[in-house]
Amino acid sequence: MNTVIKKIDASRMASSDFKEAADFLRSGKLVAFPTETVYGLGGNAYDSTASARIYAAKGRPSDNPLIVHISSFIEIDPLVSGIPDEARALADRFWPGPLTMILNKSDRIPKETTGGLDTVAIRMPSHPIANRLIKEAGIPIAAPSANASGRPSTTKAEHVIEDLNGKIDMIIDGGSSDIGLESTIVDLTVKPALILRPGYITIEMLREVLPDIEYDKAVLKRMRDDSIVAKAPGMKYRHYAPKGELTIFEGDIGAVFRAIVREAESRLKAGHSVGILTSDELAGNYKAIEHADAKDLSGDSRDKAIQEKSKLYIRDIGSRNNEAEIAAGLFDALRYFDEAGAEYIYAEAFNEGGLGQAIMNRLMKAAGYNIIKVN
Repeated sequence: MNTVIKKIDASRMASSDFKEAADFLRSGKLVAFPTETVYGLGGNAYDSTASARIYAAKGRPSDNPLIVHISSFIEIDPLVSGIPDEARALADRFWPGPLTMILNKSDRIPKETTGGLDTVAIRMPSHPIANRLIKEAGIPIAAPSANASGRPSTTKAEHVIEDLNGKIDMIIDGGSSDIGLESTIVDLTVKPALILRPGYITIEMLREVLPDIEYDKAVLKRMRDDSIVAKAPGMKYRHYAPKGELTIFEGDIGAVFRAIVREAESRLKAGHSVGILTSDELAGNYKAIEHADAKDLSGDSRDKAIQEKSKLYIRDIGSRNNEAEIAAGLFDALRYFDEAGAEYIYAEAFNEGGLGQAIMNRLMKAAGYNIIKVN
């Protein structure tokens, strides 16, 4: 299949920019597009064949539900069997934006779109390209993240091209996603409402609207559980994983640093390539990891020698005091390690309050819950 790559500037959009993509979607074809969270792989939510194509293109298990994207609240009516007051309240506060709500579906939505469930996940993206594409297509768009199933989600068009070029009909290049983590998912078919996937909209923010909302127990698990019925994407299967073996180190930051250095030096001496996922606070310290051929060098030359000869790859994703920066860089960093060929990746754990809950949720799934506690 020849995949069309189309660049669209969000600051200068016209209907003509979206004509081919909208035609593709209405005819059952697949279009990847940017959102404020990550890139999505879109198909006609009313078309069971289009949904099946999404699963096939991603290599995604068919019991993993797709999120249906709309461009205005009125478009929710034909998708659901009823709209609870809680949904209206959350929409008033957080839509358009990175919040997905699970509601009881209408008969118009095929079960191929919902992973066989009687519920449907719905979101209204705030990204101008995503929102305009839905309007121009005139249909709700079912869209999981635009990546090969299990791999880190895509925050740039080049990531999508790497995973899906030749498998889908079009990729819209709209630049980098701002948030970098998928939307928060809230289940409104139960009381109290439950958070099934943490995201940029935190539990503290949600409680300002729904004071009784809680996390689903599965969100807080620190082990894989394939027995879970996946009411939302990301609940059941391993997600976001790089090709290398990822280990998270958790504990006092000094102890974490020392443990990562020990593991990295051991792997490097054995001839392996190593990636270190770090924060501003420790990034410079890891460059002290010695290599025999780099000891007599200094500055940039030494750093280059360490990377070339030791195959050590250090990726700083931001300050611990800026969770939004860390979130935005996480998936890009995991893909960087893949490109570098890192066989072993060691990551610092991050605080789990606020947006940190979403960061650690993705990082733990990417590591297959391989977490080491250090003192």
